[in-house]
Amino acid sequence: MSGGDGVTVVAMPPCYEPARPRWRQPLTDPVVVNAAVVVALGAWSGVWVVGALLGSVLVLLVRAIDPSTARWMLVALVLLGSAAGIRGAHEIDRLQPRTLGPHEGWVQVVGDPRPARNAVRLVVRVAGQRYEVWVRDRSDRSRALELQGGQWVHVRGELRPLTSSRAERVAWQHVVGSMRLHEFGPVAHGSRVATASNAVRRAVERASAEFDEPHDALFRGLVIGDRRGQPDPMVDRFRATGLSHLTVVSGLNVALLLVLVGPFVRRLRPWVRWVVTVAVIVWFAGLTRFEPSIMRASAMAALSATAFVLGRDRAPFRLLCLAVAALVLVDPLLVHSAGFWLSVGATAGVCTVGPWLAARLGALGPLAAPVGVTLGAQMGVVVPLVATFGSLPLVSVPANLLAVPVASVVKLYGLPAAVLAGWVPSLGAPLMLPCRLGVWWVDQVAVAAERLEPAGAVTWIGWGLLAGGLAVFVARYGVVDDGAPPHR
Repeated sequence: MSGGDGVTVVAMPPCYEPARPRWRQPLTDPVVVNAAVVVALGAWSGVWVVGALLGSVLVLLVRAIDPSTARWMLVALVLLGSAAGIRGAHEIDRLQPRTLGPHEGWVQVVGDPRPARNAVRLVVRVAGQRYEVWVRDRSDRSRALELQGGQWVHVRGELRPLTSSRAERVAWQHVVGSMRLHEFGPVAHGSRVATASNAVRRAVERASAEFDEPHDALFRGLVIGDRRGQPDPMVDRFRATGLSHLTVVSGLNVALLLVLVGPFVRRLRPWVRWVVTVAVIVWFAGLTRFEPSIMRASAMAALSATAFVLGRDRAPFRLLCLAVAALVLVDPLLVHSAGFWLSVGATAGVCTVGPWLAARLGALGPLAAPVGVTLGAQMGVVVPLVATFGSLPLVSVPANLLAVPVASVVKLYGLPAAVLAGWVPSLGAPLMLPCRLGVWWVDQVAVAAERLEPAGAVTWIGWGLLAGGLAVFVARYGVVDDGAPPHR
């Protein structure tokens, strides 16, 4: 199932079922949930004492919820909080640039170029640290847009420190400084892995030539999360209608990828199947440049595959908490990424509120599940969305109901079709025709929704009316007695 922020509760195909019955869970659910909380807050604080104190407070909470919790689990919470605080402080300290001043030589491109108004932004690796480069010269901008992650480029420029406000904004990307570019030189290929991933992305780019502008850029965003070339009006309308999640890769893409891979691994032995599955997940995360949303989705998918092969509980919310704890311990700076928390919040809403609402909206028939999941996702992103953009689009609910099913088909069919079309150009037109229709529909939904979105306080009044109407509907037609939806 997918929600309003493009997140998907990863449901493995039947071919991923475990070969043995479920074992007893070594970690209780309260411990898992509180582990995610203490790790996130500890990393945010960057102080080990704060992490330890938070862990101690949560120990009391877990003990109150489940008095039978083993003592070692309680001790582990305190240690996790301390470790997260230490890791957070360590990563913040590493954001100090070691190299400043004139620089000439080869630098490695990290991720893909991002077009901005009258400039192209690059992130490059210099002596093991990341610097952002703003390419403003008109002749160099077109060359910069052709660069891809993992490639090397010879540059001459000056490395400078960031302002404090800018440093805070790009901390989650591990950027430590900026480079003022003086000369943009030759380009060299990266590693074999990077070259292979870039070959797939190039094939998708060639296939997108079958689309008119700007639908070519929208197609690339839907399939591989490449937002280069999307004009500002398109970016603004997708953001204003709650559909911007469709132009980044997330759990929906990962789940659809596993659906495609499933038939090919069905007959493999369980552990071989697990290795292949995790390898595919890691490959796709690299293909889509390890964006925060794809890291969250990939971690959940890998944990889900592991749970299947071990016969452990694979409840989505449990997997989400484990994924958050693991990712933040590995990269504490993720806690400063708005995209990461939007993805986590939407997933939490889909996992918890979505099913609860769907069970009480049975009177809507086949619309109960998509409406419940969409509303759940919207509730999950209220705090990060309002904090980041200052609004919560009222039209996001109908817009997602209309756009997500079609976008899902484009994502599922589009990647293999685009790769084939890119490698066999003569097949491009027929293969891309379904995607052209789907992309056109998604864009038209965004256009119509933008026109219908109310402004200012009317949006919040609308949400209040929607919440009130939903409460009345649930009270009138919701679950009864044993929790089964009523049949009226």
